[in-house]
Amino acid sequence: MTAPAAGLVRRRLTVHGTVQGVGFRPHVHRLAAGLSLTGFVGNTGDGVLIEVEGPAPEVDRFCDRLAEEPPPLATVTGILGQTLPATGESGPFTIRSTDRAGGRTQLPPDTATCADCLRELSDPADRRHRHPFITCTHCGPRFTIATGLPYDRVATTMAGFPMCPACAREYGDPADRRFHAQPVACPDCGPRLTLVAADGIGVRPARDADALTTARALLAAGRIVAVKGVGGYHLACDATDARAVSTLRGRKERGGKAFAVMCADLPTAERIAVLTDAERAALTSARRPIVLLRHRRPAAGPRLADDVCPGSPHIGVMLPYTPVQTLLFGLPGDRPGPRILVMTSGNRSGEPIVTDDTEALARLAGLADAWLRHDRPIAVPCDDSLLRVRPDGTEQVLRRSRGYVPRPLRLPVPVRPTLAVGGDLKNVPCLGEGDHAWFGPHIGDMGELATLEAAERAERHLTRLTGVTPRLVAADRHPGYHSTARARTRAARLGLAPPALVQHHHAHIAAAMAEHGLDGTEPVIGVAFDGTGYGDDGTVWGGEILLADYTGYRRFAHLAPAPLPGGDAGVANPCRLALARLWAAGLPWEPQVPSVLACSDTERAVLRRQLERQVACVPTSSMGRLFDAVSSLAGICHRSEYEAQAAMELEAAAQAREADARAYPFGLGGEGTLVCSPTPMLRALLADRRRGTPAPVLAARFHRGVARTVAELCRRARAAGGPATVALTGGVFANALLEEESTALLAADGFTVLRHGEVPPNDGGLALGQLMVAGTANNQETE
Repeated sequence: MTAPAAGLVRRRLTVHGTVQGVGFRPHVHRLAAGLSLTGFVGNTGDGVLIEVEGPAPEVDRFCDRLAEEPPPLATVTGILGQTLPATGESGPFTIRSTDRAGGRTQLPPDTATCADCLRELSDPADRRHRHPFITCTHCGPRFTIATGLPYDRVATTMAGFPMCPACAREYGDPADRRFHAQPVACPDCGPRLTLVAADGIGVRPARDADALTTARALLAAGRIVAVKGVGGYHLACDATDARAVSTLRGRKERGGKAFAVMCADLPTAERIAVLTDAERAALTSARRPIVLLRHRRPAAGPRLADDVCPGSPHIGVMLPYTPVQTLLFGLPGDRPGPRILVMTSGNRSGEPIVTDDTEALARLAGLADAWLRHDRPIAVPCDDSLLRVRPDGTEQVLRRSRGYVPRPLRLPVPVRPTLAVGGDLKNVPCLGEGDHAWFGPHIGDMGELATLEAAERAERHLTRLTGVTPRLVAADRHPGYHSTARARTRAARLGLAPPALVQHHHAHIAAAMAEHGLDGTEPVIGVAFDGTGYGDDGTVWGGEILLADYTGYRRFAHLAPAPLPGGDAGVANPCRLALARLWAAGLPWEPQVPSVLACSDTERAVLRRQLERQVACVPTSSMGRLFDAVSSLAGICHRSEYEAQAAMELEAAAQAREADARAYPFGLGGEGTLVCSPTPMLRALLADRRRGTPAPVLAARFHRGVARTVAELCRRARAAGGPATVALTGGVFANALLEEESTALLAADGFTVLRHGEVPPNDGGLALGQLMVAGTANNQETE
């Protein structure tokens, strides 16, 4: 063996992060070859292993570029370097096959079709022209096709599609954009589209291009089509066809809840919505979330049917993110179809999104007129993500799922291997170990057996992809939560101790702290406003000011409680909540109050007896329930058909008159824990009603009053020796008007304000807080 030439150096680099399934190895190969370096690169269970050799300046340049110029979908979280003896190796730089030994790496989320693939999709000369499953290392499904790690084709749902010779050549060529792109396929070897119709529709089964043409024609004719995506089925119809939208709403029993829409392209979206630059960036990003936008009614051209988003100034809009969706809108020369489609989750109300084809035919029967499906299995359901963009350009994610999952969050303090199961609403599990946490996809509300089973499948899938073996299970303290009961079963099945139970609002605050990188050595003032959370005293909390860190909390202040008639079932009747609030405040039920008028004589009599005898009237300090009550008192919403309807309609009304400068007052008093009384606010609101003040003005004054009360409570907490950092959390802070006003007042008063970004403020972020409280050292509160 000859001695290595003088001046050569050899380095071993281990790259951690999202570095598999993103074209990282060919990227490394191109960097090394361009600098005439030798060595190799390969995937391992822990990331990417590189050994590189050559003159010291070129090796240094390679290392710098490796950190500074990752591929588009890669995220490098760390590079460990080690100097080795130079070998004098003279061959070309090579790409090694994957080492399938155990370990942990990070899989990228599903991402939207890239510009290169879209060009090929539209090019008649390209062999993938109109291929519904076109993809490369820069785009396409990852999370929803992965069945294990390391991320190779055999560990995906593409394992059943052997590559043709042409695809195999691309897959094996480091210079090709499809080198080791695991979903790679073409019309000769890839998945196939089919369309089947319900009896009586008069449409024959169709395949591939004919399936898309037929589906487009059905949509143009006002039919409802179930469309299989990367993470599950959507139910689609023409969003400008009033009859089609009304039919879908009725079949799905959706009540008045707004539908999301998918626009064929950005110009189409700009015809129906007002967009800022930041909203355009979010809408066109590789994540392709649903973005809440201000609704615009165009002067000419197609308009959304009124039933798409009744009573809301906002519309949830997304753009196509799969080739199937792009082709469904049509390419140039195709017979035109609808340019705006309702795209709502393919499920019945309360059930998880459907992924299996046979199940889709059964569960969506009666909802869909036809099914546009394909034969690539979905490894795990993954619903669309939802966000809004604040005036300062920052994003607040309201549902974190497709496009984000399973990207990890870096934790400020290490946690032991812990599975946190979240809550019963907007359920999302979270798995953590060391300084990383992984959210699962959005599951939904845990009221059905199918949803509970979907949550368990999602947890198992997340465990396989992360390599984390839980040693602890964390859950909410609520004794009646399905998620908590399931956590007990899960812990027993794993042979673990009973679950660590975490107070609901403490978990919300801990999630905000973790997202902002706080290590917990200093507490924060946590303003946790939501609809329901089990309190230490057995009542329903939800209007809480807690002084908290990861180890514990103290209740500094709370909204004065009022009876919750009928418990959770009573939430659907804001008019009853309003009368209960008036009763708790000692205020009369005046005949002309809208809430009184909304209830029948019999209903009011039964409610009064219920309140006087305290039958099924659990006390609640919930701020969410106060928003519901005020919505009814202002004459806006008396009966809720879906979660938070009354509060959202109250916010929409307030935004129409937010320039009104007045604020309704709240009372503050009590010894020890401060109690925030809404009685002065209620008196002022009722007085305005008698004067004929419009409902939008009442709504705006209420919002401003809550924001000023938040600021005052935080000032008092700081004056009593509390911190100067405030976390705004809980589902009520999905209310843009309240969050913006509270933040502005607190910041002007010298507070550091923590607002949610990628972690939802609602119960979709709850599991992260459970993980931080239960999983950090010396926190061991169990049943």
